[in-house]
Amino acid sequence: MDDKRLIQIAKLLSTLFMPLYAPLWVFVGLFMFSYLKMLPWGYKLFVLCMVYFFTVFVPTLGISLVRKVKKWTHLELSHREHRHMPYVVALLSYAACLTIMTKMNTAMFFRGIVMAALISQIICITINAWWKVSTHMVGMGGLVGALNAFSILFFYNPVFPFCVLLLLSGALGTSRIVLRQHSLAQVLAGFGIGYVCTMVFVLISWM
Repeated sequence: MDDKRLIQIAKLLSTLFMPLYAPLWVFVGLFMFSYLKMLPWGYKLFVLCMVYFFTVFVPTLGISLVRKVKKWTHLELSHREHRHMPYVVALLSYAACLTIMTKMNTAMFFRGIVMAALISQIICITINAWWKVSTHMVGMGGLVGALNAFSILFFYNPVFPFCVLLLLSGALGTSRIVLRQHSLAQVLAGFGIGYVCTMVFVLISWM
């Protein structure tokens, strides 16, 4: 495979697994593959729309506006010194989602998912002061962490989806390195942050 084709595949994977979509994919997985699939469709659709609005739509719109005002290219936005603005936009939006979920008294482990994403963002903002962590891998680590946490809570064997997510994590991490966006250490650190935060907060929220 030539370098051009490899770069195209890496860009495709990076686009398909944008970090902002991670919480939404966790909820989709819960509503499709756990006992929560028995919930009314109206309620599931409402939760998914709310999660999409606050964790995908609002941050994407806010980041686009920041980039337009600052006149940054996509490449410039990825620079470590510019990444604090996207982090802050996402942080505020995730906090709003968590606040609304709390006021609506949604299930604690629902809030645990959003809380895990929020804490991951705070950790990334802190680290970004001197180092650049892969937020793509934070999101992927969150998916794997959520799968493990819910397999413990709901007593099911996640071997097949776990293997699929690990393969996708490896492919995505490799893509970020191929595109020269991150080093191996930054990829591994991002995955670890997402995994640990999601595991801890989902399990704590259940208890």
